Amino acid sequence: MKKVTSILISIVSIAILVTVLLLALKPAKESPPAESIVDMVLVENGSFTMGDTWGNGKDDEKPAHEVTISYDFEMGNYEIAFAQYDLFCKETERTLPGDENWGRDKRLVINITWMDAIAFCNRLSEREKLSKAYDDNGYFLDKNGKMMADPSKVVGYRLPNEAEWEYAARGGSKSEGCLYSGGNEADLIAWFADNSGDMTHEVGKKDPNELGLHDMSGNVFEWCSDVYDAFFYLRSPEKDPFNQALGNKVLRGRGWWDGVLRVTLRSYSSQESKSNLFGFRVCRTKT
Repeated sequence: MKKVTSILISIVSIAILVTVLLLALKPAKESPPAESIVDMVLVENGSFTMGDTWGNGKDDEKPAHEVTISYDFEMGNYEIAFAQYDLFCKETERTLPGDENWGRDKRLVINITWMDAIAFCNRLSEREKLSKAYDDNGYFLDKNGKMMADPSKVVGYRLPNEAEWEYAARGGSKSEGCLYSGGNEADLIAWFADNSGDMTHEVGKKDPNELGLHDMSGNVFEWCSDVYDAFFYLRSPEKDPFNQALGNKVLRGRGWWDGVLRVTLRSYSSQESKSNLFGFRVCRTKT
């Protein structure tokens, strides 16, 4: 009887051990994607004339040329605000950028580099279980993590390229041909030299453009994915232009200090530069 009892105890012990091992080896249940912290607006594919369509532009806005964006994409309704960026800093243990004592929360983030902006984009992708858009050097990645230069193949959050930015700022397929993004009266659609009080303002306080996008004229410069080239328009491909290379990065949109706001204006800075003039909004290829 004792022998039978011993055997039963051994069998039960083995069963418990096997169960414990199976539970230990069972893959952990993956957590669901986090809820998005950015409000995105659909921009449908289409064609437009990019560059100096009014005849008063600088040399790097010329020549005006036809561009076709062959894919739909989503653009951030607003520039990224401090509330969103501060959350990113908390999650990644980064130092908070300065706000010039102008305020945080819904005021758009400033004093961030291009590299900071793409790190934010990659973190957004990670939170939502998407393939990241950039490698450590800032080159685009496809869904398999392979480096390439085709924005239509990028799955994760990223900065808009220059053509996407101008197309969206002009109102995309709903464009009414306005000089500024959203109208021809600067005070209604932008924070700029005449009304800003020499500082940035909370996102979304001015009228949106035809697509519902806010602040694409004024408030701050916005980082784009492209490398700046003053002569790129002379050789730009018509379909899905994008200039991926080493060098200074494109800035679009102008800002609170400026009196010139047309949507065709181009500027640039080093990817490591930061300023209270620089901010960004995110973009995603529609999949």
